[in-house]
Amino acid sequence: QTVIMKSLMLVVFVCCVVAVMADCNALQRLKVKQQWARAFGNGNERVDFGIALWRAVFNQEPSYREYFAAVGGDDEQSPAFIGHAQRVLGGLNMAVSLLDQPDTVNAALAHLKSQHTDRGVPAPAWDILRNALFATLGSELGRCLDKEAWGACYEFIVDGIKS
Repeated sequence: QTVIMKSLMLVVFVCCVVAVMADCNALQRLKVKQQWARAFGNGNERVDFGIALWRAVFNQEPSYREYFAAVGGDDEQSPAFIGHAQRVLGGLNMAVSLLDQPDTVNAALAHLKSQHTDRGVPAPAWDILRNALFATLGSELGRCLDKEAWGACYEFIVDGIKS
């Protein structure tokens, strides 16, 4: 009976993901992937992106630093925090890179969800992260940032991760 319940929950989850994914259409997914590759860059550009993103998060909500005390959240330039930032961005990079592969992105989001379930991420944190991400992307892409595409695809990604 537990297996049946888990299977039903998985089917409901997949149906929800598919329904939400309709809002992040094929053209938007390709646009987000292209813009992400340009903004996130390579090597040290990714470190700089991570520092900028988390500064934007902490500028909106300074109390969130305490959630990251174990990884040097009091200094976003510390090696420990940079490592954490790159792990988080690695998950986002994976999700964005897989946007045009529905089965694979759904599996990746389910995995990320399992990692976040026990962390107790407060609901407002996802909006704060969105604001910070859009600000950081905007500083990299300028007026080329497609906010509509990013909005739809960000919601798709976050809805797949939120517990």
